[in-house]
Amino acid sequence: MNVKSVEKNFPIVCVGGSAGGLDAYTRLLKYLPNDMGVAIVIVNHLRTVATMLHEILPRYTKMPVELITEKLLIEPNHVFIIPEQRDLHVLDGEFRLKPISKPRGWPDVITVFLRSFTQNWDGKLIAVIVSGYDGDGAAALCGIKEVGGITIAQKPETAQQPDMPESAIASGCIDFVLSPEDIAKKIIQIALMVE
Repeated sequence: MNVKSVEKNFPIVCVGGSAGGLDAYTRLLKYLPNDMGVAIVIVNHLRTVATMLHEILPRYTKMPVELITEKLLIEPNHVFIIPEQRDLHVLDGEFRLKPISKPRGWPDVITVFLRSFTQNWDGKLIAVIVSGYDGDGAAALCGIKEVGGITIAQKPETAQQPDMPESAIASGCIDFVLSPEDIAKKIIQIALMVE
């Protein structure tokens, strides 16, 4: 029996982004309380450069910010950051890292994670697509809705790079289109409904 066993039914918020995502992540985290019982997973697609988000984002939240490692336990009231060059999966309440499945062209790490998440998580799922190039994440949004999850896109005019939110909206499977500050308010509302 795992002593550090944690219930696996709290909400997970996946925030997927890329170019211009830092602006959205900081604006979102500033408005989220640190004790609402939700895990935030930032899936920022990077192929080659090392991520610095785990060093930058603690300035904007009181929640612990961790760079994901293999078999790291998913816990509420934490912010988790995907490392570069990895696909991210969920299994048995832990993160699993695999070599990136699409090393050339636009990565699809957000789509890969969201699909894993729909199959392997019992709690509420909230998928948020923010600023970035291309359309990563859009292909998995209908699957999130099919399992009762909630999907949110950043309002394109508030994004530094609107491609990803526009692709998400074009999927026809987005529940809300909001600014980062309003996304934070919506996440708080959803977290309160779950309790």
